[in-house]
Amino acid sequence: MDQILIAWIGGADIELAQKQQHGPISVSLKNNKYSHAYCLYNYSEAKTEPYLDWLKKQHQSDIHADHIPLTSPQDLGEIYLAADKLLTRITQSHPKSKLHLQITPGTPAMQAVWILLGKTKYPNVTFLQSSEQQGVYETQIPFEISAEYLEGQQTVRQLKDLSLAAVPAHAAFEYIITNNDHMNTLKQRATVLAQHDVPVLINGDSGTGKELFATAIHNASPRSAQPLKVLNCGAIPPELIDSTLFGHKKGAFTGAVSTQKGVFELADGGTLFLDEFGELPLDAQVRLLRVLQEGKLNRVGDSEIIEVNVRIICATNKDLMQLISEGKFREDLFYRIAVGVINLPPIKDRKGDITLLAKTLLQQIEQQTGLSDKKLSPKANNLILEHTWPGNVRELFSTLLRACLWSQSKSISEQELKDAMFTQQPSGSDILAQDLSQPIDLQGIVDKVEEHYVKLAWEKSAGQKKKAAELLGYSSYQNYNKRLEKHGIS
Repeated sequence: MDQILIAWIGGADIELAQKQQHGPISVSLKNNKYSHAYCLYNYSEAKTEPYLDWLKKQHQSDIHADHIPLTSPQDLGEIYLAADKLLTRITQSHPKSKLHLQITPGTPAMQAVWILLGKTKYPNVTFLQSSEQQGVYETQIPFEISAEYLEGQQTVRQLKDLSLAAVPAHAAFEYIITNNDHMNTLKQRATVLAQHDVPVLINGDSGTGKELFATAIHNASPRSAQPLKVLNCGAIPPELIDSTLFGHKKGAFTGAVSTQKGVFELADGGTLFLDEFGELPLDAQVRLLRVLQEGKLNRVGDSEIIEVNVRIICATNKDLMQLISEGKFREDLFYRIAVGVINLPPIKDRKGDITLLAKTLLQQIEQQTGLSDKKLSPKANNLILEHTWPGNVRELFSTLLRACLWSQSKSISEQELKDAMFTQQPSGSDILAQDLSQPIDLQGIVDKVEEHYVKLAWEKSAGQKKKAAELLGYSSYQNYNKRLEKHGIS
């Protein structure tokens, strides 16, 4: 029985091919023997034809492609007509062939239509997902739909609402490597957010992938052809915040030798990613809120009003609600930004991901450094699983890079990995966050805590033992005196 692959050509397919790398469609063709591949595309022929030429050189399958000039890549009506027409033609030309719908490339609307058609008019198809990192796998869509929904007068919006909950993550998210159910749910939610022009707030510790998510949301959005500008709010000197955000006119201040655009103007039509968003001072937050509300700005030193059309994605590792309660962050700005919210977990909470991440990062290190095929020994892998990784993916990458550089063989030993790891001594406030990947001195920790408070009580009581004992909850000053002697405090 012939096997036939069917897919929309996505932006990731074209971009990766330009780098001589395999996108979702090419990965599927590489991993299975398909007699034919039928593709639809909405990109210009000038952009797509080089990709098709490259694809045909890579694979022996008979590859066909139809240009579908959609009004919008989210127009479910047009997408449905094009996809149904193609499937009808294929089933008539190859009545005994097995059809495989590749649902990784394309917009969520395209993915939704494949799922709707595969669940109704063409129930014998299989659904595939693929990426270079995770290979090709068949995916199960956990719902059923009656075909009468497609034949009746139900609105496209109703079908879209029904199907989006089961739409897999957009191909733009394929570089976010995970096997974790919660992370896959976040990728799916971010895919939905990407299609709606709303502000997004990404919360997460350092190294959890906030910028990776922001980039993927932009690349999966209708603004993907427009610029993505990134600004680290914590790295701007206070006196340059307004100029950096909104631009300045020549002569507006000392050193303004020419008129300059700010990041809002540079991102016009596209996306502005504000990293370390919680670092913005209050006065800058006021001016930022005005631009977000009105879509208008003035360059520093200029009265001319400039209109901008920018989508905002913000990221922070701070608790903004806590900052609001402390008067350090504006509540109205928070609610303006926190429309689509993504809370990224630390990798210690991503069950099943650390080994996968380590394997992927080792492959990246090999590509970047030329170090040949380094692997973790079983004991080294166990050590990775035991460590809490407070620096998350960033710490994991740097540790593996050091271990690769120092390892004398292809297998990284447990000791080599230990040598590459930083052991951070927790501060007093982290006394309950000790890393148990290696043995700790529990009694020593208890003694340090006791010594700290015995000294503090001595200072607070001005050397009055009875009062110091009361501060520490001792029944008598004799007990306190014993602690003074134990720790050599006089």
